[in-house]
Amino acid sequence: MNPFLKTRREGAVLLITMDEPQTRNALTGNSAAEEFVRQCEAIALDPSIRAVVLTGEGSCFSSGGNVKDMRKYFTDKPSPFRIREEYRHGIQRIPKALFNLEVPTIAAVNGAAVGAGMDLACMCDIRIASKNATFAESFVKVGIVPGDGGAWLLPRIVGMSKAAQLAFSGEVLSAEEAARCGLTSEVVEHDQLMDTAMSLAHRIAANPGEVVRMTKRLLREGQHMSLESLLELSASYQAIAHCGADHEEAVRAFIEKRPAVFNQR
Repeated sequence: MNPFLKTRREGAVLLITMDEPQTRNALTGNSAAEEFVRQCEAIALDPSIRAVVLTGEGSCFSSGGNVKDMRKYFTDKPSPFRIREEYRHGIQRIPKALFNLEVPTIAAVNGAAVGAGMDLACMCDIRIASKNATFAESFVKVGIVPGDGGAWLLPRIVGMSKAAQLAFSGEVLSAEEAARCGLTSEVVEHDQLMDTAMSLAHRIAANPGEVVRMTKRLLREGQHMSLESLLELSASYQAIAHCGADHEEAVRAFIEKRPAVFNQR
């Protein structure tokens, strides 16, 4: 079996491509979950990686769950308990790995992002869409619920009312509609998508890597912490940052009116 994910390094940026266009980069019925977990573990341990771009091979970003594979529930007749464990030890490992990654992530959405594929894009920090992209929280259309964290992710991005509209109807959004509701931050011509996403990734990666990771963690923790608790965590992170060589270099470069040269750990 060929790997589901292929990777390419460009300096401090890692490009990850889902490479199963024959299934429209489906996330189930294959090794996708295991590979995402392994890849995220490797990224977390490599401080030289400062930004990640995720995209899909072919005309689709990701079709989410493999609908054809779902026929097994009618033929094998597994118990609800077995299905629950299948989700917990399968596709649900992806949001736990990808959403919690401290390195900034950009989804370069090249085509349809459907069901769990749309939720996969929502696990990333930033979403840039090709004009060819479409989005659908389409679980209801196949008679199931969002099983991969979409009900937690989507309201935090577009608000509860819009999330409810999308999840209850399963309707398809164009790239422009997705941008208007805040699901994506930018829509570009299809042939400009990867250049745009990689350019942004390199601009992020030009900053001190450890500081960017701590900044992302603060943004994540701020979604559920009280202001008082976040301020305490911010003070601790700031103490670490002030003692770092990158902070000293940034201040000296500012005063000396020259570009900063950060440690490339």
